[in-house]
Amino acid sequence: MTQALQPPDPWLDACRAVALVSVDPAGLGGLLVRSPAGEVRAALLVRLRRGFLSAGEAKPPLVQIAADVSAAQLLGGLDLDRTLALGRPVASRGALARANGGLLTLAMAERMSGATAALIAAALDSGETVTERDGFSERAPARFGIAALDEGIAADERPPAAIRERLAIHLDLTALSHRDMGEVAAVDIGAARARLAYGVIPDGVIESLCAAAAMLGVSSGRAPLLAVRAACASAALDGRNIVSSEDVTFAARMVLGPRATRLPPSAQPADEAPPPPEEREDDNPSPEQNAEGEVKALDDVVLAAAAAAIPPDLLRLFQENGQRAHRAQDSGKSGDSKKRGLRGRPIGSRRGDLRGNGRLDLLETLRSAAPWQKLRRRQAPARDAIQVRREDIRLKRFKDRQASTTIFVVDASGSTAMDRLGEAKGAVEMLLADCYVRRDEVALIAFRGTGADLLLPATRSLARARRSLAALPGGGGTPLASGLAAAERLADEVRRKGRTPTLVIITDGRANVARDGMGGRERAQSEANDAASSIRAHHLKAILVDNSPRPEPKARGIAERMGATYLPLPIVNASILSDAVRAHHAKPAAGAPR
Repeated sequence: MTQALQPPDPWLDACRAVALVSVDPAGLGGLLVRSPAGEVRAALLVRLRRGFLSAGEAKPPLVQIAADVSAAQLLGGLDLDRTLALGRPVASRGALARANGGLLTLAMAERMSGATAALIAAALDSGETVTERDGFSERAPARFGIAALDEGIAADERPPAAIRERLAIHLDLTALSHRDMGEVAAVDIGAARARLAYGVIPDGVIESLCAAAAMLGVSSGRAPLLAVRAACASAALDGRNIVSSEDVTFAARMVLGPRATRLPPSAQPADEAPPPPEEREDDNPSPEQNAEGEVKALDDVVLAAAAAAIPPDLLRLFQENGQRAHRAQDSGKSGDSKKRGLRGRPIGSRRGDLRGNGRLDLLETLRSAAPWQKLRRRQAPARDAIQVRREDIRLKRFKDRQASTTIFVVDASGSTAMDRLGEAKGAVEMLLADCYVRRDEVALIAFRGTGADLLLPATRSLARARRSLAALPGGGGTPLASGLAAAERLADEVRRKGRTPTLVIITDGRANVARDGMGGRERAQSEANDAASSIRAHHLKAILVDNSPRPEPKARGIAERMGATYLPLPIVNASILSDAVRAHHAKPAAGAPR
């Protein structure tokens, strides 16, 4: 069995990780810091920048970019001012080329688009940028380290995978405060960089890191390579040329632990005791056996160190579900995204016509026209005028994210549903708290007796939601079909207002009242199935929460018919339900076109 390791000091680990990135920025790629803006993150960034500045005689560049940076700003393009002044195309250097030999800071990396992340990832892989636009082609060196700042609120808000995979160190500082920041001795980054080229990796280190990655479910082949680079940088930082077991365990903790997707198996089954001394074959093992034992011991230590670094929330998730939950990149953000012509987040420009309703992108229009000014002035002389033609016109493109509305459909027909309304109340209140950030709305439909009632129209008012839930009556039959039909009508109304609806249906699925208010389980269940199929046909996102004491097959069947996520209520609480709703806002509905 691998022995439990003492929990490390997160602040000391973070400071040492920053020093490693300063020693080998291009080899490690950089670090991902998940933390809100505050004193802890600011102090860590100061240490990182000081490490880069103290690494050599020349002052390295420190470049910062925002999440919505354009491709022209990243890669470079036409220098508009100089082009117009000189009458010939003049190239400008992009942020990636300017960061060569230094540090590139990505602010709010969780909001970065996949296209932007792909451009940065290509520069990390090749060590250069290639600019082919505006009539010229240029290559520039781009070897730098990255500090990606993740300010995501929800657990599933993450920077793009292309960035996460290429950054060796992943730090989560959300639980740290300024009281946890102790004094850390300064290190000589310049001497460590000079020593890095002469590092020696002992036999078995690479194999141990690869074995640990495999046991932790780390599928990326980059992770063990990054861990090796981190171990070499750790040895150089301590003034050594040979990598030690402490360097390897630290690298495993920093690089492999945060990437784990499963718990490692035990090194030895719990019911299997070690053989007694008299049954061992040889009390004097050979040198080959000694070497094999040392490699095995290193494997155990590396695996234990990496397993100790797995975040506690991840451990809980593995123990409950047996696997890691994979969620959409945009989980937690409101609604579906649509490309629009007049508002939203800018996503570049396109060739267009001003006779439409588009918005002129003046800078891109001038960039398109600038290289042709000398030729156009020869053809049609004009004094100190920039000649812009129809083919030069560029219109702005925007990507707008629709606001979302969560529609709770609560089965209030019997005592079981009454007992479970606490979860609905807690989830509604948690979602309303998020509305101040995400601008979401919440609505409430209850069905009981012979029909369904809209108790709370779409609103962001916490007081109205509480009053409606408190006044929710219970008892009577289960008109499930009426409840589903009312939810579909409200969702259609929400869509017409330009919002994205998500249904959260809390029921046991056992319908016994038809849509006309008459009893009859068989007809009521058939109409409920038809209403569920209609929800799927209209591509509505839905979650069905089974509120029966044990998982009910009829509720699961209803969920399958509507293409909804099925959650049995015994394992659901308000927090889990709220997280599930947040994840479904960005998830495509079943059968929806992609």
